[in-house]
Amino acid sequence: MHVKKGDKVKVLSGKDRGKEGTILEAYPKKERVLVEGINMTKKHAKPSQDNPQGGILNQEAPIHVSNVMPIDPKSGEPTRVGYEVQNGKKVRIAKKSGEALDK
Repeated sequence: MHVKKGDKVKVLSGKDRGKEGTILEAYPKKERVLVEGINMTKKHAKPSQDNPQGGILNQEAPIHVSNVMPIDPKSGEPTRVGYEVQNGKKVRIAKKSGEALDK
């Protein structure tokens, strides 16, 4: 996958198109990612020890990885991802600026 947990991404399509957020979780087998504040759904919860009140909770739902694009650290715009080997390690590179996406 071209994105990983902690990346800042921009949503390219869907109801939240144009919004930006940070990836909270990645599900590579399902090709989906959970982005902070994106694709919010309502979940009905029964009262429990954690949530004694119960009620309707807002939470993020996963979106397909093809609908997000990482943000270039230099320009702040969405960019495609390339790969390079540096010091024997495979590193993700922003195609727009050539900047490394991995810290």
